[in-house]
Amino acid sequence: MLLLAFDTATPAISVAVHDGSSVVAEATGEGTMAHGELLAPAISEALQRAGATAADLTDVAVGVGPGPFTGLRVGVVTALTLGQTLGLTTHGVCSLDILASQAASRFETDFVVATDARRKEVYWGRFTAEGVRVTGPEVDFPETVAALGLPVVGRGGQLYADRLDWFAEAPLDPSAAALATLVAGGGAVELPLEPLYLRRPDAMPQVAPKPV
Repeated sequence: MLLLAFDTATPAISVAVHDGSSVVAEATGEGTMAHGELLAPAISEALQRAGATAADLTDVAVGVGPGPFTGLRVGVVTALTLGQTLGLTTHGVCSLDILASQAASRFETDFVVATDARRKEVYWGRFTAEGVRVTGPEVDFPETVAALGLPVVGRGGQLYADRLDWFAEAPLDPSAAALATLVAGGGAVELPLEPLYLRRPDAMPQVAPKPV
């Protein structure tokens, strides 16, 4: 196996290459509206660090969100294109599950993963101490999450730390290395390669008025 994994559901762009035994290379970038410009160079960098080319890949994995429209579209379309053109096995994983796997060992009780949904809302899911999702993904106001009385990990917790019990020691964003490890180890709950928007895109086509 040579697995390429990436996540673009948050401002952080994360890419990793996994050889079936361990992560052998990583690359990152960050830019809220620059996923399209940053993802391809990050993939090239990760492959170069791994001493591999796209032709060597057998699998591709992508975080399918939830997240903003533009970033998710870039990631999912890239994974679909690589899968189709190179004949790769494709894997879709909820981005909240990825973050939960990074934080699971830190808790003895249920916890919440929350990312920024903009509009003063968060994307969130509830997880067991082992990192198994039991609720979500959903989008709601921070007050709804606060009412659960659980520790919160992720960038959504940081943004609304005045209302949420944010656990600062946990990662803010999904890691492609964690995604690759989940998929390669068979621990991922896999989803179709379809973006989890949870709401309509911000940019909607204009409907022309009917002629009178």
